[in-house]
Amino acid sequence: MATDTQNDFLVITASGEDKVGLVDRFSSKITESGCNIEESRMAVLGGQFALIMLLSGPWNALSKLEGQLESLGDQLGLSIIHKRTQKRERTQPAIPYEIDVVAMDHPGIVRDLAAFFSKNGINIEELQTDTYPAPHTGTPMFSVTMTVGIQAGVHIPTLRGSFLDYCDDLNLDASFEPARV
Repeated sequence: MATDTQNDFLVITASGEDKVGLVDRFSSKITESGCNIEESRMAVLGGQFALIMLLSGPWNALSKLEGQLESLGDQLGLSIIHKRTQKRERTQPAIPYEIDVVAMDHPGIVRDLAAFFSKNGINIEELQTDTYPAPHTGTPMFSVTMTVGIQAGVHIPTLRGSFLDYCDDLNLDASFEPARV
């Protein structure tokens, strides 16, 4: 949703035992306070529910919500952390690319991928991982999907080639394509 430039912003992270109705009760409190959910990511990891949200609203609506978060966390069984922020301003435009990697599961895959992008001055904007058994063999597999922001001056064919060579050296199957936004 487009926001008014007069709005302030609040980031909330929360986690706790997964229960039916958590999202309903949490989002109801946000709406009742006069705030809006700008962006959010929610997942159940193991038996734990986790979320991160960017909220917007007038300063007084965000203040009202901040004052209710401790008791809301107690009611819902969630540990909640919140911090005021501002809308992200990009100093240079970045082109979003989606990276998908699949490999036999072993420690260090995320670290290796993060190191490649860090060394190339590229920011990881979003990252999701999963493990699963390979069909037929049951071999533990690991998958990574990430979105990176590539600055306009980067020669993408060279970067793509370097990345795919890097992944080949680590025995990682990878793709590197423009993100569909």
